Amino acid sequence: MRILVLGGDGYCGWPTALYLSHRGHEIGIADSFHRRLWDHELGAPTLTPIRSLPERLRSWREASGREVESFVGDINDYEFLAALFRQFAPEAVVHFAEQRSAPYSMIDRQHAVFSQVNNVVGTLNVLFAIQEFQPQCHLVKLGTMGEYGTPNIDIEEGYIKIRHNGREDVLPFPKQPGSFYHLSKVHDSHNIAFCCRIWGLRATDLNQGVVYGTVTEQTALDGALVNRFDYDEVFGTALNRFCVQAAVGHPLTVYGKGGQTRGFLDIRDTVRCIEIACLNPAGRGEFRVFNQFTEQFSVLELARLVQAAAGKLGLSVTLEHLPDPRVEAEDHYYNARHTKLAELGLKPHLLSSALLDSLMNIALEYKDRIDPSLLLPRVNWRSFRNDRRRETAKAAAAD
Repeated sequence: MRILVLGGDGYCGWPTALYLSHRGHEIGIADSFHRRLWDHELGAPTLTPIRSLPERLRSWREASGREVESFVGDINDYEFLAALFRQFAPEAVVHFAEQRSAPYSMIDRQHAVFSQVNNVVGTLNVLFAIQEFQPQCHLVKLGTMGEYGTPNIDIEEGYIKIRHNGREDVLPFPKQPGSFYHLSKVHDSHNIAFCCRIWGLRATDLNQGVVYGTVTEQTALDGALVNRFDYDEVFGTALNRFCVQAAVGHPLTVYGKGGQTRGFLDIRDTVRCIEIACLNPAGRGEFRVFNQFTEQFSVLELARLVQAAAGKLGLSVTLEHLPDPRVEAEDHYYNARHTKLAELGLKPHLLSSALLDSLMNIALEYKDRIDPSLLLPRVNWRSFRNDRRRETAKAAAAD
């Protein structure tokens, strides 16, 4: 299958492109390198040193004997996207090419506007390109479980049956997004559903949980293929941040009570879910939603798991509860359905002591690259303007 991976140089896109290539698919990567630029903007490079995309692809060719095409450009530029579709003619498009950080979208007005314009307009461009050039193409879009929020009822997979005033209907599950980033994903979902309905497009929205891990079978083949490991307070997820904090002897920073519960999955399951969706496409005119995660954990549970893993390595780690910079329930009901991908063949990698050991060892291996000033939250969601430059300078001076 000819599969185009938008955002193929990023944390999820890169291992997905390699996995699909390894599985025999013809792969094209498109990327604008915005993610690398944000490293410089925030002063927060990935813990693992990553090579340029040409170096990565050359190493993949040498390690696997397989070619992956690359296209450099921004999907918000429709002329670039149109030329890309005409040249590559994809049968499936995997769409990772969005600003993916909730804290980034909450820094200030500029970052909120950028996140919404970049994500919503980029996705609209993809929809128009599919309709104009490849109307049979299947769109596999990375959504987020964050679209749902934390309702006090079970979360279904995309849709819910409603009975009201004696009548029944199946409607999209209510959305309660918690950031401008999550709002952009909700807008995406509505736009995709609309285009499926009016144009007969086919699309799968993968509402993904929090991804952890960096290593897949393919990225482990050569040092030049290593994946990102983000640990800062803007792009780093809780599990990565906890492992890095443990490696440098910093208390594990739990926001609020730590009862915030979310769905999680291993990066190895992310890449497999993408292939499952591609090989089992939605029908013509169908907008399909899968909840893409394998386990649920609270933030406090994750902190205690990392504390135990660090203890096995001889590291004494404490926990510290900080005021929650986010506007969210710190203790809530959370039960989300996630059966559709399992029914299509997903066999999950559950969070194990071996995986935690692997993450801890990566943090220890690159310990000299850790910047402790990046570990504490500086984006307060109750404030409409967060000056991270000033806060970063203060932190550096304090060190």
